Amino acid sequence: MNGHHQQNGVENMMLFEVVKMGKSAMQSVVDDWIESYKHDRDIALLDLINFFIQCSGCKGVVTAEMFRHMQNSEIIRKMTEEFDEDSGDYPLTMAGPQWKKFKSSFCEFIGVLVRQCQYSIIYDEYMMDTVISLLTGLSDSQVRAFRHTSTLAAMKLMTALVNVALNLSINMDNTQRQYEAERNKMIGKRANERLELLLQKRKELQENQDEIENMMNAIFKGVFVHRYRKIHSSIEGHLGWFHSLAIVNCAAMNNDVLHEHAAYLVDSMWDCATELLKDWECMNSLLLEEPLSGEEALTDRQESALIEIMLCTIRQAAECHPPVGRGTGKRVLTAKEKKTQLDDRTKITELFAVALPQLLAKYSVDAEKVTNLLQLPQYFDLEIYTTGRLEKHLDALLRQIRNIVEKHTDTDVLEACSKTYHALCNEEFTIFNRVDISRSQLIDELADKFNRLLEDFLQEGEEPDEDDAYQVLSTLKRITAFHNAHDLSKWDLFACNYKLLKTGIENGDMPEQIVIHALQCTHYVILWQLAKITESSSTKEDLLRLKKQMRVFCQICQHYLTNVNTTVKEQAFTILCDILMIFSHQIMSGGRDMLEPLVYTPDSSLQSELLSFILDHVFIEQDDDNNSADGQQEDEASKIEALHKRRNLLAAFCKLIVYTVVEMNTAADIFKQYMKYYNDYGDIIKETMSKTRQIDKIQCAKTLILSLQQLFNEMIQENGYNFDRSSSTFSGIKELARRFALTFGLDQLKTREAIAMLHKDGIEFAFKEPNPQGESHPPLNLAFLDILSEFSSKLLRQDKRTVYVYLEKFMTFQMSLRREDVWLPLMSYRNSLLAGGDDDTMSVISGISSRGSTVRSKKSKPSTGKRKVVEGMQLSLTEESSSSDSMWLSREQTLHTPVMMQTPQLTSTIMREPKRLRPEDSFMSVYPMQTEHHQTPLDYNTQVTWMLAQRQQEEARQQQERAAMSYVKLRTNLQHAIRRGTSLMEDDEEPIVEDVMMSSEGRIEDLNEGMDFDTMDIDLPPSKNRRERTELKPDFFDPASIMDESVGLI
Repeated sequence: MNGHHQQNGVENMMLFEVVKMGKSAMQSVVDDWIESYKHDRDIALLDLINFFIQCSGCKGVVTAEMFRHMQNSEIIRKMTEEFDEDSGDYPLTMAGPQWKKFKSSFCEFIGVLVRQCQYSIIYDEYMMDTVISLLTGLSDSQVRAFRHTSTLAAMKLMTALVNVALNLSINMDNTQRQYEAERNKMIGKRANERLELLLQKRKELQENQDEIENMMNAIFKGVFVHRYRKIHSSIEGHLGWFHSLAIVNCAAMNNDVLHEHAAYLVDSMWDCATELLKDWECMNSLLLEEPLSGEEALTDRQESALIEIMLCTIRQAAECHPPVGRGTGKRVLTAKEKKTQLDDRTKITELFAVALPQLLAKYSVDAEKVTNLLQLPQYFDLEIYTTGRLEKHLDALLRQIRNIVEKHTDTDVLEACSKTYHALCNEEFTIFNRVDISRSQLIDELADKFNRLLEDFLQEGEEPDEDDAYQVLSTLKRITAFHNAHDLSKWDLFACNYKLLKTGIENGDMPEQIVIHALQCTHYVILWQLAKITESSSTKEDLLRLKKQMRVFCQICQHYLTNVNTTVKEQAFTILCDILMIFSHQIMSGGRDMLEPLVYTPDSSLQSELLSFILDHVFIEQDDDNNSADGQQEDEASKIEALHKRRNLLAAFCKLIVYTVVEMNTAADIFKQYMKYYNDYGDIIKETMSKTRQIDKIQCAKTLILSLQQLFNEMIQENGYNFDRSSSTFSGIKELARRFALTFGLDQLKTREAIAMLHKDGIEFAFKEPNPQGESHPPLNLAFLDILSEFSSKLLRQDKRTVYVYLEKFMTFQMSLRREDVWLPLMSYRNSLLAGGDDDTMSVISGISSRGSTVRSKKSKPSTGKRKVVEGMQLSLTEESSSSDSMWLSREQTLHTPVMMQTPQLTSTIMREPKRLRPEDSFMSVYPMQTEHHQTPLDYNTQVTWMLAQRQQEEARQQQERAAMSYVKLRTNLQHAIRRGTSLMEDDEEPIVEDVMMSSEGRIEDLNEGMDFDTMDIDLPPSKNRRERTELKPDFFDPASIMDESVGLI
């Protein structure tokens, strides 16, 4: 028959007969069909088509000839002619255990068929196209058996396709994570071939996902929407529509993503099935009314899905905008859209103001259903309760909410009740008093019960039993949920919660959930009091009371940071971060200076404990194997959830850093984790770096170098000072330094002070620990210079010279001659500083004699106005203390070699009292001078010093005995030459400068002995606003730009 030979063997029966007999495992039946399809897909598809025809009770058979030459509509018409519908019975409706089993087998067959074909056959653009086309045609047939059977088949087919789509989504996520993990590896360890394979795999998965979605859309629009429009008045059409959506969402619910996907499912159908989606009367009837004769009641999962979808459709109709990620943002509604929105809200209110109490009564014990239903009132037009005379239904709603509060302890349910009260307690509407009284009565009862239970629970000498603890916890959870959305200040909940938390600290045996909710409730108490004080005039007593309670509560939370229970510690940490942010100096912004007494800055102890918590609970090792089997999907989901929680904890602490609530240097312990935990927290850490740099570039740089120093010290503790510089640990620190350097960007002018300070701290750390074996051996931390060299490229050329001078301060003469391997970090770092700066000024810094050099003068050129010159600019290597040990010896060479000066100057070492020149007598008039009344001190971020005069004067005094009287004559001749505007000297004249060409080491020693390091700050704009820096002269430290009226000619 049609290519099938009827023999005694089951294997040669038609598909319908095999499924009907039910003697074979369904997977074996499907596998046999797949083998047949691979051998001859037309014969196999013909068998599948006849399966659906015969499952409808039709005696006709589709022949191979019909399949090849007739359209689906013609085949269906032919089958309709051969259909015997006299009895009205067909396999899906026939009574008896055999047919009941057949219906189950029919549904199972479709699900297994799609599951077994999901990796190849369903994408061949033949099998699924044929089946969907057939089912679409049958669903539009005049024969009820065809309609019913094909609609059920389409429903099961849709369900199976959703499972395929979800598996594809999971595989795409896993592939993306694998790709990111591989891409974030160091270049040497990265497998490019694997990256290409993963990209190709993800592309294929995305293409398959698109095909599955197209199939689902074709089924939905071709079967269900079409059926709904044709038989709008028939409950059967609604039921078919509902089944399709319910099962789609039930499939998603199995993967714990129903709440995330329902809104997007509704939005995807909003334009093509608006009338269907807004048929809330039908939805309400399906939930409340008993099924008609011959129809099955909705299952529990179907009811949950319908309520979820109903909520999503009501939300979209009331808010008139799609869910997050599906639109370009809120848009202005047209007049027609506004009218539709108002009409929909009226329709929603009129229907559910009456129906909602009934729905809550029916599903009162089901937490998930009640939570969704309780969200409906926030989309009501509350005025209708009064204008429509629906007050009795409002009373019924309030009774149901009260009943639900008494029955449930689930946090989601209680918070939904709290939000419903909040939505109804609107003072703009006349129902406010009615709702407010109901709310107050409920809170009165809860507060009285809590105080009564707490008194017994905390009674000394008695061990509280589990029932007492449960009663306290359940009541506390209800109060906390309501305190979240309502001001319960008049019930004075601080005292009882404080007593509870204090007892927990003293005894150490308080149940963790009680502690968690007591902390949360007390947090709400503090925040509501602050809101009250902020919004209305308050007395000094109110401020002092809040200040006292807030600080006591912070101490309580700090105690619980060391609790044995991780969940308690996480709660205490999260609340502490919130409190510290809220009561930081930010609290006075917006003209709220009266709140200054409430400002709370954490002491070093608390900051240390918060940081320790982060290090112990966020930066922890976990199994990052992304290739989990299907059976481990739940475990994978729990890992993702745990990671999400840890990310939130880290973000809360980083926020304290960014808003300067805690010291910026605490970020060092965060920054050093950047490479190790890049996949999990890289974005958070990088953003924290960026924000801290915006606040204080120099302090941020010092924090970055501190983090590298910490890693270096940890490596030393583990491996000792004789570690291998080619080891993965040391290479990892260097790579981290390279990544840090990249974060400074390309604008060197913008970050020059920060980079210079970073080098200063790095140099000091490298020479901090002298080698106990003597100067012939390198300092113990010298290898750190290898890490520091990663930042050398970020220095400006002239700043490299400055840093080089500072490096030489720490070097002995013997060090400069060393060439052994252990001294390679020093040689490498010196070379990185010498790169790009080997000119005459560098030779001065290096102490190379230039006795034979000549200095020629050029006529001064007037300023063109095209470049802006910043006077008094000199990069300072000083800390605020200006101690000799931390002195940045900036541009020492400017004492000796005139570089890029518009009017060359010569420094004499015996100028005891430099003669002052009038501006009009010298080139000083070309450069505006800074006067004392313009000098305002800046913080160390932009500290610029006028060190040249003091340095020259001190050097002159130290050099007096070595100077010759002939210098006087030379100085006089030079001064006259400058006044006349002529050259300093003729070509054959050679200055006597050997006394100023001493070695840099000698200069530093002399300066350290005799100089007064008081600095003078000049008034410059903050570094972040210095846009004009791009217009500075090439040599930013031109000696001509550091002249001062008090110094005269140098």
